[in-house]
Amino acid sequence: MPDQQPTDTDGMSYTEPDDLRRVRTFVTERARELGLPPARIDLLTLAVSELTTNTLQHTGGGGHIRVWAEDGQLICDVVDGGGPRPFGRPMPAAEAIRGRGLAIVERVCDSVYTTDVPGGTLVRICLHL
Repeated sequence: MPDQQPTDTDGMSYTEPDDLRRVRTFVTERARELGLPPARIDLLTLAVSELTTNTLQHTGGGGHIRVWAEDGQLICDVVDGGGPRPFGRPMPAAEAIRGRGLAIVERVCDSVYTTDVPGGTLVRICLHL
């Protein structure tokens, strides 16, 4: 996992469902500024939308997003007060009602890391620029 941390200007917080539109706009604009190609921006925005929706559905207190570029990658951290994420599972069946979000994130990003942080969990997603 890369060690560099972004500045405060590279991030935003979210606490309620009405914030999700702002989250998607923020991530899209930052990715464009950092040089991610348009098709990859759509994948990043989808992944972040899945993670932040998951935060609001399954944890309390919302979360924080940071987006920056480093070593030829766009990196996005989603930090929230939830527990560990069960990455590495197969894609649920098409008729499954729930459980597809994290599987989608793993499939559209070039790499996904998760780790415990004080008070919650950090999920880091990376896409090659």
